Order: sequence, then structure tokens, then C-alpha cells
Amino acid sequence: MKDYLRLLKFLRPHIGILVIAVLFMLLFGIFEKASLWAVIPFFDNLLSRKEIVIPGQQYVPASLLDLVGKINMLAKDSPLTLFYWIVGVLAVLLLLREATSFFKNYFMRDLGERVIRDIKARIYDKFLSLSLDFYSKNPTGKLVSRITYDATLIRDSITTGLTDLFDQPIQIIIGLGVAMAMKFWFNISWLLIFLSIIVLPAILYPVRILGKRLKKLSKQSQEKMGDINVSLYETISGMRIVKAFSMESYESDRFKQHNERFYKLSMKTVKRMEIISPLSECAIILCTGIVILLAGKGIVEGTLSAGAFAVFIGALSLIAKPVKRLARVYAILQTALAAGKRIFEVLDEESKVIERPDAKALPSFKKSVLFDNISFKYDDAEVLKGISFEAQKGGIIALVGPSGVGKTSLVNLIPRFYDATDGSISIDGVDIKDATLKSLRDKIGIVTQETILFNDTVSANVGYGSPDKLNREDIIRAAKIANAHEFIMKMPQGYDTIVGERGFRLSGGERQRLAIARAVFKNPPILILDEATSQLDTESELLVQNAIDRLMKGRTVFVIAHRLSTVKNATKILVLDKGRLAGEGPHDDLMEKNSLYKRLYEMQFRER
Repeated sequence: MKDYLRLLKFLRPHIGILVIAVLFMLLFGIFEKASLWAVIPFFDNLLSRKEIVIPGQQYVPASLLDLVGKINMLAKDSPLTLFYWIVGVLAVLLLLREATSFFKNYFMRDLGERVIRDIKARIYDKFLSLSLDFYSKNPTGKLVSRITYDATLIRDSITTGLTDLFDQPIQIIIGLGVAMAMKFWFNISWLLIFLSIIVLPAILYPVRILGKRLKKLSKQSQEKMGDINVSLYETISGMRIVKAFSMESYESDRFKQHNERFYKLSMKTVKRMEIISPLSECAIILCTGIVILLAGKGIVEGTLSAGAFAVFIGALSLIAKPVKRLARVYAILQTALAAGKRIFEVLDEESKVIERPDAKALPSFKKSVLFDNISFKYDDAEVLKGISFEAQKGGIIALVGPSGVGKTSLVNLIPRFYDATDGSISIDGVDIKDATLKSLRDKIGIVTQETILFNDTVSANVGYGSPDKLNREDIIRAAKIANAHEFIMKMPQGYDTIVGERGFRLSGGERQRLAIARAVFKNPPILILDEATSQLDTESELLVQNAIDRLMKGRTVFVIAHRLSTVKNATKILVLDKGRLAGEGPHDDLMEKNSLYKRLYEMQFRER
């Protein structure tokens, strides 16, 4: 129950709504049980033509005795009037019961939706706060499942489970109060009370056994739903590859397998959930039958009021119903606990990139970026070892080396997407770990080979990062520098055109130029270019490269490049090999002194 108690902490901001809902639950219980009292005069006065007799008068309030006397008198003088009174009072009580039922359910649903809204927001904010290593280990589909599927299961535990956790005990207490009143006022046997109460463990014991299995099944179902989301995400985002390789049938079969496994797990859960009701009902029927059998003799002999006994049985039935509901709630909570555990796994995840409590805003960049003996590991795999160099302001640092030697890993350390395992990076003598993340990243622009655009307007994508400062003139100026203005103006709504998810309505070169325009608009002093033109055709590459050349002017640039001109014009070239710095210097010196660079140049950078 520890995880469920953690879930209940989300109720704190909405405790007022919970109090209102509980008050309506109390009123509902009172009106529901009060309607039972109309049964006594109906059975005793109208059907049996007898007076209502209360044997245990020493326990009965004087006001109630006076009311019973008036009912008995009215039954003798005008039974039809009494009938009308019974019908009228019963109608009012039932109307009040239904009204309070609506409000208790409405406020609990509102409470549940608020809690789920808050949980989803917390998970989303947690996603935003985690460092990139978390996403390298967790498939996107499974993370999305935490919000879309697991949170829904928790909503059920709040709207249904929490409602019943408050509502049903209230109904049980009121029902027991009515049953005990009947016992004392009408001398109902303690044996009948005992037989009625043993129904509670008879209902709850098998549910406890089923609940453990339900929790395990629910966890398996949630994991399988994550697999389904992964399959959906991969197929939809990679639809071009699926069709290019004619893999529609394969992907269809793969999805059907995940779907079928989820269906089977769901049906196992359904079977165990639905068996609870008939098991509970059988226990109730058995106990009720025994009670009626034992009480029948007293009713026939006239020692027990038929109306009082009917109220007693009605009260017990109204106790049994909440107990059944609580049994089902237990099963619902087991499902919610499995979902809650998965959600708390995310909420408890700690980012490996943490802003220090005393971090200060990084001042304006004036001198250099210094890498001092930098080493870096992905888990236990060593990627970089002992890298040291300095990049002066306005310089261009080109990173070259075979695939997989850590070029991208190195530049990812500058904005602290990851933190170095050893060593330090400083900007103008300030360790970047002593700076606030926002002030650090505000000074860095990034353009990568994998262009990420959002399903928003051209204008919003170019101005991303400064949503409160979207000046159309500045956006157009940035687009012109990036060679993007011309194609933007040919789009249906120009700068107000929605580019589609990940910019799918644009060509590769157009997406890349928008990414460059975004970097221009941000106007950072430090720029990271990670093979920004490697996947473009010749015409697009010329346009993009021209835009990049404009973007680089006056900035300190770290570039992972595959074009000769970029490398030759670099202030300093770093040659990486097996995670180490295998050489550094200008192009001509490296061609003469560094065999690895010369071989890479001849293989990759020779102009065609």
C-alpha cells in the first residue's frame, strides 16, 4: 500500500473537493437508509392490519415512540391517508438520494480527473528534466505508455476505488446502525446478527487471494501495452522504410502478436475481476437464506414484526452491497498499484545531469572554451579518454575521426546533455557545472544531421526557444540568412504554415535550413554543427552550406564535418581515434605529420 499512499498525496491540493464529496456520500447513506423506515408501517399497518409494536421501548427515543403512536392511530382512522404519506415521504427520500448520488459521483470524478491531470503533468515535467542517457535506455513508446495507459489505470483507482473507500464504509456503518437499532428496538436475536456479519470474511477472503494475482497480471499488461506503443511508434515514424522494404506483412504480424498477448492478459484479468461478484453474491445468498429461515418462525408466531424484520434484512442487504464493492475495489487497487509502481519508477529516476544549488548565471562569452583532461563513459563503455584542448572565441574547431570514436559524444558535453566522467569543461574560466543550465544552453546553438521540427508553424519553429519574443521581422531576417525565406513564401500560408510532425511536409534541405534559421534566430556565441549537411543532395547541400557559412560568422564553432572546405578553413582540427586525441592543428600540418588524418582526408574529404 506504500505506492497507493504515495498516489494519495496527489489529493492534497484538492482536499476541499474530497471533503464536499464525502459530505454528499454521508447524505446519500442517510437518505438511502431512511427510505427503509417506510417499510415498517407499510408491512405492519397496511398489509398486516396490525399496530407497530416496539418491544424494546427502553432503548427507543421518546420522539420516535410518539411518531409510531401517531402512525398507528392514522392506520386505524384513515389507512388511505397513511398510504399517501408513505408514498410521498418515500418519493422525497428517493429523490434526495438520487440527487446526492449525482453530486458525490460528480465531485469524485472531478477529483480523479484533477489527480490524473497532475500526475500526467508531473511525469511530463520529469521527462523534460531527465538527461539524455535515460532516453537512450528507454524506448519512446514505453515512456508514452506511462502517461497514456498507466495514468488511466490510476484514474480508475481514484474515481472508483477512492470513492468506494470513502463511500462504502459510510454505507456499512449506517447500515449496521439501522440493523442494531432493529435488534434492540424489536428484540431481534443476536444469532441473526452474527450470521449476517460472517458474510464479510466470506466475501473478502477469496478476493484477497485473487488480488495478488491481479497485481501481477496488471503489471504484465502494462508492460505489453508499452510494447504495443513501441511497435506503433516505430512503424509510423519509419513508414517510408517499411514500405521501401515491403515489410507491411511482417510489421502487421509483429503488431498482432503484441496485441494478442495483451488481449490474453486482459482476459485473464477480466476473469478474475468478474468472478468476484458471483463469489460474493453466493456468500450473501447463503447467509441471507439462513437468516430468513431462522427468523420465519418468529414472524409466523407474531413475536417478530414483519416490517421490522424487513427493515433489518434491507439494512443487511445494504451492508452486503458495500462489502461487495469494497471487494471489487481491492482488485482495482491491485491494478492501480502495478501502474503506480511503474509511474514512480519514472518519478524517482534521478537525472545524471544536475544543476548545483549554488549555480550562477554564466556571464557573456568573451575568451575561450577549455577542455581539461576530459573522459567519458556510457555505462561501463569508455568513449573518451584524457581529451584536452582550448577553443578560442571566434575559432572553428573541426572534429574528425573514424565512425564511433566519440566526436558527437564530445560536443554533447558542452551543453551538458551528458556530464564528463572525469575532467572539466570551462567557459572563460568558469566550470560549466557551476553555471545554471539555462544560462549555459542559452549561449549554445545546435544544428545536427537529424533535424527535429515540431508540428507547428514555420514561425514557431524558427523562433523556438523564445516563444515570448516572436518578432516576425527577426524571424524573416533569420530565414533569409538561412536561405529559407524563398521556399517559405511559396508555402500555402507562408510563415504561418504548419510544417507537420517532424516537418514531414518539407524536403530534407528545407528542414535543415529551418534548423539553421532557428540557430540564427537564437543568435548564440557558441555553435555546434554535427554533420549538418551529410544527408543532403548536392543542390540542397550547397544552399545549406551557404547558410551555415553565414551562421558561423563571428561565432565559436565546433563542427563535425564531411566537407573539405569546412575542415580546411578550421582554426584547429582535432583528430580522434579510439576515444583519444590523436592529433590537433591546422590542415596542412596534419596532412604532413598525422598519418590517420591524411588517410581520413584521402578517404572522406577529397573533393570530387
